[in-house]
Amino acid sequence: MNLYAITLAVIVLTLLSVSLARVSSVKTKADYLVAGRSLPAFVLIFTLLSSWIGSGSLLAGAENAYKHGFPALWQAAGGWAGLILIYFIAPRARKFAQFTIPDLLEARYNQTARVLGVIAILFAYTAIASYQLIGGGDIMHLVFPSVSAHHGQIIIATFVIAFTAIAGMSSVAYMDVAIGMLATVSLLVALPLLSHKAGGWAHIASVVPATHFQLFGDFDGVRALELFLPTCLLMLGNQSMYQKFFSAKSEKDATRAVVGWFIGIVILETVIVALAVVGSALYPTGEVHDKPREILAYMAMHALNPVLGAILMGAIFAKVISTANNFLFSPATNLIQDVFLRYIRPNASNRLVLIVSRTLVVLLGIWALIQSLGTRSVLEKALYAYTIYSAALTPVILAAFFWKRATAAGAVTSIAAGTAVTVLWDTAAVHNAFPAYISNRDAIIPALLASLLCLFAVSLFTPKPTAKQLSPFAEAS
Repeated sequence: MNLYAITLAVIVLTLLSVSLARVSSVKTKADYLVAGRSLPAFVLIFTLLSSWIGSGSLLAGAENAYKHGFPALWQAAGGWAGLILIYFIAPRARKFAQFTIPDLLEARYNQTARVLGVIAILFAYTAIASYQLIGGGDIMHLVFPSVSAHHGQIIIATFVIAFTAIAGMSSVAYMDVAIGMLATVSLLVALPLLSHKAGGWAHIASVVPATHFQLFGDFDGVRALELFLPTCLLMLGNQSMYQKFFSAKSEKDATRAVVGWFIGIVILETVIVALAVVGSALYPTGEVHDKPREILAYMAMHALNPVLGAILMGAIFAKVISTANNFLFSPATNLIQDVFLRYIRPNASNRLVLIVSRTLVVLLGIWALIQSLGTRSVLEKALYAYTIYSAALTPVILAAFFWKRATAAGAVTSIAAGTAVTVLWDTAAVHNAFPAYISNRDAIIPALLASLLCLFAVSLFTPKPTAKQLSPFAEAS
């Protein structure tokens, strides 16, 4: 147990050291928000990889795979499909070179679209940050049984807020390089060792349900789509991703990073699902059966030798912190860029911007912590967060780059409809306001349909956008 504790302590101290080492280079708003637009492709690959693979994959994805097997990859495959399209968007995003997605929304549409975009991002990203804290709290409880999972969440929230506030994007990006490499190596090493311990894949296939190795398994087509669509659309519109592209040294670096990112997430997400399937064979009953989201961390402690187990546990812990950093930092960027500088103090000094930015990180971290303490299912929370973003923002973001006929009125109604349908659907489902066959469905399909209908119908019945609105995007194409 001491070895696991030492590993977590070393990771925390290392991350803190990286943050403190980078803080001296943070002097301006651009340094804090987009790392001075200086990140090379190598750094971009690992910061993109680390921000994408967090508790959504390591907890929610693993829980889904423990219960359902390889069909859980429908959730991951949405991200893979999104990345193929992102290859063509990345250089355009870097040419646009602003700070946030709402910057893009105002440039292409209007101020109302910017404000609604901020609201949707705050709902989605603090929800994503909140279940990273749950993952960190679970690990703290496993390593230190005397620390409850809720107390662990508070400790992790304190770490994350401190790391994120110190040096901004520069801190986040360079921490992600070390974390991404550690996680990649430890997961790849763990899979053959654990599958061998479970008796090999032939034995694993004989003891888990046959559906674990089928294309859809015990999912129907609609359920597979409910897993695929939110992940795909979140990937396509992910502000954290665009912010990384805005931070790139060049358009070429942004494009190269997408290729490396694609290879990385295909390998790692497949490995994560495979590890969870191995876990379902090793531990079909007992403590982890009741909390399957902990399967990877549980195997690290109970199925590997202490040194390898401690490294894998540390990698999972670090990935959770890294993803929480990214999804806490991103909405703080929105509030500083899209609210404070836009409407409150447009001429604020760099010093004041840095002070307010760090204060906002603290406040948003507290909000994420409050959400985490009231969350029951990481998978449900993940799909809720993905759906808000997917339905409210991804359609209008893609339309900004690819559909010249999209109008401000169409974008505003699309964002409002996507957000409202998701929140209302989720609220109604929680209170059992729907018949059972409806309440068991996620909001993604109705919310996306409402968003797309508003975007296309309203755009076609309102005046075309002006040349001024289209010109930045025409230059970027």
